[in-house]
Amino acid sequence: MKKVELVEAVAAKAGITKADATRAIDATFETITGALKAGDKVPVAGFGTFATSKRAARQGRNPQTGAVVEIAARTAVTFKAGSALKDAVN
Repeated sequence: MKKVELVEAVAAKAGITKADATRAIDATFETITGALKAGDKVPVAGFGTFATSKRAARQGRNPQTGAVVEIAARTAVTFKAGSALKDAVN
């Protein structure tokens, strides 16, 4: 599902305009992103939890040349699906 399709679906379900749905979706994503940047977890009841985890620096290999490459440390975004979402999908 693309963002445009998500906006259309939200607008139809909520009975609002596509412009209002777009603003609401954008605000939701911005809020989640801001919380993750601050290092907070974002639990959404019945859906799942967004969080971050630290990945240490490590060595990897270039598959074409076999040369050793340094992979920098980073912060990864994780998502753990909630039981209601798992049940709905299965």
